[in-house]
Amino acid sequence: MILTPLTVVILLKKKFLPTGPGESPPVGYFFLGFLMAPEPSSKRAVAFFDGQNLFHAARHAFGYTYPNYDPIALAATVSEQQGWTLTQVRFYTGVPDREDDPFWHHFWTSKLAGLGRRGVTVYSRALRYRNKVVRLPNGSEYSYLTAEEKGVDVRIAIEVISLAWQKAYDVALVFSQDQDLSEVAREIRQIARRQDRWIKMASAFPVSPVTPNRKGINWTDWIRIDRATHDGCLDPRDYRLKVPSTTGGAP
Repeated sequence: MILTPLTVVILLKKKFLPTGPGESPPVGYFFLGFLMAPEPSSKRAVAFFDGQNLFHAARHAFGYTYPNYDPIALAATVSEQQGWTLTQVRFYTGVPDREDDPFWHHFWTSKLAGLGRRGVTVYSRALRYRNKVVRLPNGSEYSYLTAEEKGVDVRIAIEVISLAWQKAYDVALVFSQDQDLSEVAREIRQIARRQDRWIKMASAFPVSPVTPNRKGINWTDWIRIDRATHDGCLDPRDYRLKVPSTTGGAP
């Protein structure tokens, strides 16, 4: 079975929802007119970072050439702006093998180690590179290496849903625009109904006048991060090696 965020939602539903003989979900669970529980005056937020997705959004919006954001500072700032209490920061990214790209392997392993020392829960998967061929207008072909990140969105989906069932947060603050997570957002609404409590999922992402994608994840609250907010949360630590990347840029 190939795991996708939607597959994760289906599997977790099978795990948590009653399916045996004579069992049934709570009354109103699938009723669209179900009234959500009252909004709490104090809201706990857990931040989930898709490291690669956030970097590429910041690159398009602000022109940065490497992931220079500080996840802890950024999560704290956005949470404070929204009036939420930040309780956890969780960071997910693909990391290339040392043999494929020593530059970005060093960068990400060093950055993840630093985040871990500061109390962030980190998760990484190996990035895989493959040759991609494009045909140019003159008829010639150009081959280049491109990175493929597998499993990160699935891991985010699992933990957003799992922590919701554990009642670990009121707000899942996801720093990503990955629409694969839209089904997770819809599942969070169902969990809120089943637990009879107020929960929401928000997606935060950088924007500027030149940003090509100005949409957050469907079924979430969209939080647009301007340059002033992003630049107020830069990481003073630079984990880059002083050698060029073999793949021509951040994966």
